[in-house]
Amino acid sequence: MKIHEYQAKEILKKYGVPVQDGIAIRSIGEFDAAIETLRSRGVTQFVVKSQIHAGGRGKGTVFNKNNRQEVLVEGGVKFFGGNVEKAKDFASKLLGNILVTHQTGAEGKEVGTLFIAEGLDYKKELYLGILLDRSNSKNVIMASTEGGVEIEKVAAETPEKIIKVWVDPLAGIQSYQARELAFGLNLKGAAFKDFIKFITALYKAYEETDASLLEINPLIITNDDRILALDAKVNLDDNSDYRHKDYEALRDLNEEDPLEVEASKSNLNYIKLDGNVGCMVNGAGLAMGTMDLIKLAGAEPANFLDVGGSASAETVENGFKIILSDPNVKAILINIFGGIVRCDRVANGVVQASHNLKINIPVVVRLQGTNAEEARIIIAESGLNLIPADTLKDAAEKVTKAMKVNA
Repeated sequence: MKIHEYQAKEILKKYGVPVQDGIAIRSIGEFDAAIETLRSRGVTQFVVKSQIHAGGRGKGTVFNKNNRQEVLVEGGVKFFGGNVEKAKDFASKLLGNILVTHQTGAEGKEVGTLFIAEGLDYKKELYLGILLDRSNSKNVIMASTEGGVEIEKVAAETPEKIIKVWVDPLAGIQSYQARELAFGLNLKGAAFKDFIKFITALYKAYEETDASLLEINPLIITNDDRILALDAKVNLDDNSDYRHKDYEALRDLNEEDPLEVEASKSNLNYIKLDGNVGCMVNGAGLAMGTMDLIKLAGAEPANFLDVGGSASAETVENGFKIILSDPNVKAILINIFGGIVRCDRVANGVVQASHNLKINIPVVVRLQGTNAEEARIIIAESGLNLIPADTLKDAAEKVTKAMKVNA
């Protein structure tokens, strides 16, 4: 689960990680109060930062929501020093309008929240990130002297400038590892000591929040040698929600695909893609294999949809509703392996959904495993125009052919 910068900083502050101060606002009417509160904390310089789930905000373009041809302002993050009037004017152009960055695509994202933050003077930008390295089952801390730049660009152009330290989850970060990172970043004196405290607190935050990614870019060295998070990106593992009841309040449904939100209500694992063949599969690995074979057969998958190991007739019908909500879908491939779930139960769900939803595009059905023979009988006797398939290759070829005929 992605969260906004201001939410990430609130979490980090609880762990003693020094962050840029600021206040989130959702309407321009809250701007003046935010400025006064920051002034009461000793802040004299201000930055206005758009809050969307995408990178490249500073280099983005803001378009009028009601007239996508009208450019309102360049950049979704700007420093204004002490000029509050200009900052407020900029904020008013951001709120409620569309910010397009290299990560949002041409459709952009609507800016619903701004982070009014303290402007800081600093002498160096660094990069710091923590995530799980699945290849060796350890957490990897990545650091670089090239802060403020996408880490992918650094990795492609100057990989030698990325320092990596692997941390055993059972042992936690060790003091020698913190020092190795500090030396790698060429830190000295007060900045060196401050970084040791910073990375220790940051790693604790990463572990205890069940984060899947924690990225500080840029991490700054202030003019008085303090280490501080100027930006913060945190992705939380939503499989740990039962341990963090407060995380649900951090979710911004406006930032998520509406179909994916709807699918999550039915406990369906759905990701929208750009293709034309809707996929309904049980099991992530089988779903990936199904999508590969659809591409090899000459079509494009429109989605990843895993109905899980205990799919019921209701689950299958909800899956159909989600798939059919995508206007790009011209055919559907159902590929179920009956292990935990029985094929006859899925077949009944397919028949029920076909009756209730009046599906008017080709549907190819491949059911193998537990009660597969019973399932084939149910499909055959349904009186519906469902196309049976035996092998996965056969199913992919049939759905591709049916889609072309239907087109």
